[in-house]
Amino acid sequence: MKLTVFGGTGRTGQHIVKQALDAGHEVAAVVRDPARLPVSHSALEVITADVTSPGPLRPALAGREAVISAIGPRSRKDAGIATGATRAIIQAMEQSDVRRLVILSAVPVGPIPEDEGMLYRAVLSPLLRRLLRDVYADLAAMEEEARRSTTEWTVVRPPRLTDKPLTERYRREIGGNVPHGRFISRADLAHAMLATLDDPATVKQPVGIAY
Repeated sequence: MKLTVFGGTGRTGQHIVKQALDAGHEVAAVVRDPARLPVSHSALEVITADVTSPGPLRPALAGREAVISAIGPRSRKDAGIATGATRAIIQAMEQSDVRRLVILSAVPVGPIPEDEGMLYRAVLSPLLRRLLRDVYADLAAMEEEARRSTTEWTVVRPPRLTDKPLTERYRREIGGNVPHGRFISRADLAHAMLATLDDPATVKQPVGIAY
């Protein structure tokens, strides 16, 4: 496929770019600082653009078949970037006739699975949501932007991320979160996001992913 990747300089985004290229996709990586993307490939085009305005993004979408965004707040001070960037990306997509969109969210934005333990349900999850409420509010608003759009969106919700290697062995829950899923590597998260691109079952669905 011909893909446009946003957030490709991030710790998950770099895995997405590398794995997409390894799989034979053509990738346009939209970044703010090209020096932060240590990837070189004949099928990679690096485009520098402001991701909060749709106008500069349209050239990066010309002739593309799908978009993956790993843009998100790294801390509470970055809250708002996911919503603003996703709104601009969606507007640029709708103006460019690109339909498929896969975006990165997080487990706490979704519902707690029914068979989760009481400790997680009553203590751990509420504590996490309270400590990072601005971050998760941003991601929830981002998801709402996708739901209101005309795109064929998929929201991928991982738990805590690690830097362990790719295994391609993880659980997936379409429409909800993975029960008792506490972590996943960034490499496997990237694999899961790429795998949703041509999976019709994930269109207009949140997808939980975890070990």
